[in-house]
Amino acid sequence: MKFKLETSLRPKGDQPSAIEKLSLGGAKGKQTLLGVTGSGKTFTIANVINKIQKPTLVISHNKTLAAQLCNEFREFFPHNAVEYFVSYYDYYQPETYMVNTDTYIEKEAQINQEIDRLRHASTQSLLTRKDVIIVSSVSCIYGLGSPEEYKNTLFELKANQKIDRKEVASKLIDMQFERVKDDLRMGTFRLRGQTLEIMPVNKRIIYRIDISDKINLIETIDPIRRNVIEENKIIYIFPSKHYVISEQRRKDAIEEIRSDLADRLSFFEKNSKKLEYERLKKRVNYDLEMIENIGYCQGIENYSRHFDGRRAGEPPFTLIDYFKEADKDFLTVIDESHVTIPQIGSMYEGDKSRKKALIDHGFRLESAYDNRPLKYNEFEKMTDNIIYVSATPKDFEINKSKKIVEQIVRPT
Repeated sequence: MKFKLETSLRPKGDQPSAIEKLSLGGAKGKQTLLGVTGSGKTFTIANVINKIQKPTLVISHNKTLAAQLCNEFREFFPHNAVEYFVSYYDYYQPETYMVNTDTYIEKEAQINQEIDRLRHASTQSLLTRKDVIIVSSVSCIYGLGSPEEYKNTLFELKANQKIDRKEVASKLIDMQFERVKDDLRMGTFRLRGQTLEIMPVNKRIIYRIDISDKINLIETIDPIRRNVIEENKIIYIFPSKHYVISEQRRKDAIEEIRSDLADRLSFFEKNSKKLEYERLKKRVNYDLEMIENIGYCQGIENYSRHFDGRRAGEPPFTLIDYFKEADKDFLTVIDESHVTIPQIGSMYEGDKSRKKALIDHGFRLESAYDNRPLKYNEFEKMTDNIIYVSATPKDFEINKSKKIVEQIVRPT
């Protein structure tokens, strides 16, 4: 499906010229839209997207502004996929070790299920269609898991497909869905006789499947009223978590973690760091036992480099990798760039400083460094086509841009 801009508004003032200049040549390279407050910069960008027909990532410097932009783009593109991607934490206390007071603080977090649903809707849209706009905070530069593994775990179910209930249940569990007996919630399923019900993580619906030795009927139902919304010939179920790995990758990762542990313990032993030695040995061996038994442990993201199959120092998979799956030539729009760019650039150093104390004192392996946001130069390498949007762009944007497009005259 193509982007289709729907609005009664018509470009006025400097907007027609700005739209034409920014869209020229498919909006390739780096450009700056220098627009005064109230000049309709969002409307201009919407027109550019409509002209160039590329998946677009819009980055804002806070959740509230991102939500406002998302609503505006949804009004402009009611028939296209306009998604919202921000941190899903209502509360987040990162794992920290304060050297001066010898105080260790465990990670504490409370996840907002609705925002988690919207994050899954974002990645699933990118892997299934081209007409996608995602409005994001700097969450888009944080680790998300491999898009290839996520896509490869896709489960297709069709009417009249020969498959039994046990096979479906086993596959769903591999995709990190939880089997429940009572009420369904996102990422769960239940079996009652021949009826299988699945609540996916990206939509507020339930798939109800009548299944014997084959699939007899697939229906989409309302989770509250329980009425049938539609009958389906085919449905696609994505994993309930962004971090999904094959069994072989899990085994390989465990061996890599053991090897890293042996190297680090040897380092602590040679440097007479007995406390750090014992602390790390106990911590990592416990984590490995949990991963082997239930496939998960507290703080598993600190081993993400091993599970992703990345080398030390390689950037993590992020939302931007999902954009590259959709279209390598996607567009990035950095809103309020004079504020957002410094924010993107500062994320890595803050994370590294906190991790260093944990690693130096035996709370984490060195591979925890690679559970991190992108560095700014990594972000820039992955985003070839950028429009910086600001009323007051800094020298950084000006010097990077092949074109400065002014939008001074307000539409009247």
